[in-house]
Amino acid sequence: MIRVFIGFDPREAVAYHVCANSIIRHASQPVAFTALALKNLADYTETHSDGSNQFIYSRFLVPHLMSYQGWAMFMDGDMLVRDDIVKLWSLRDESKAVMVVKHDYKTKANNKYLGSKNQDYPRKNWSSVVLWNCGHPDNRVMTPEFIENATGAQLHRFTWLADEQIGELPKVWNWLPDELGENPDAKLLHWTLGTPSFHEYADAPMAGEWHRERILMDYCLQRDID
Repeated sequence: MIRVFIGFDPREAVAYHVCANSIIRHASQPVAFTALALKNLADYTETHSDGSNQFIYSRFLVPHLMSYQGWAMFMDGDMLVRDDIVKLWSLRDESKAVMVVKHDYKTKANNKYLGSKNQDYPRKNWSSVVLWNCGHPDNRVMTPEFIENATGAQLHRFTWLADEQIGELPKVWNWLPDELGENPDAKLLHWTLGTPSFHEYADAPMAGEWHRERILMDYCLQRDID
C-alpha cells in the first residue's frame, strides 16, 4: 500500500480531487490517500502567519501522522500525475531521511494565485514533493510542537537534516511548467504559480492536461433512456 498525503486547501478543493484522480488512473498498485487539511489536525495549531496555502507547514507532520514508521509520500494539491506513481515510490532509498526534487531556479513572477507573494529562496519547491522515510531517526524531531515553533526557512530548507540525508529525485517527478516551460517527458506536473482552476492561470503551460483531468474526475457514465 502506497501512502500518499495530498495538501488540501478549501479555497481550491478541486485541485486535491484532480490530483488524486490522476494518481488513481495511472497507479498499478493500491494507493491510500490522506487529505492534509488543517481542520482535521486536532493536535496541531497553525502558528505561522505567512504562506500561500493552508498546508504550507502541516506537510511536515507526515512522519508524526505515520507514527514515525515506514514510508509515505507528500505532494501539493496543485499537481497532476502523468505516470504510474509506483515508479516514483520505487525510488525510495533507505539510507535517506527524505527524497526530493532539488530545484535550483529563479521565479518568473513576483505574485501567484490569490495575490500571494512569490519570493525566491534557497531550495524553493523542494518540499512540494517529498518521499518521507518516516522511520528515519533524524525525522523523530518532526513533532507538532517543533513544527509550530520552527520558521519557514528551517522547515522548507530541511535544516534539521544533514545534506547527505536528503536524497535526490529526477526533475520529471516535480516539473514546473509555469516556471520551466512545457516538457512532454514530465511525469508529474506542478503549477506552482496557480492551479489552472484559477481564471488567471487557466491557460498556463500544459494546463490543457489539467482541464482534461478535471473532466475525467467529474465523469459519470449514464445509461441510455429511450
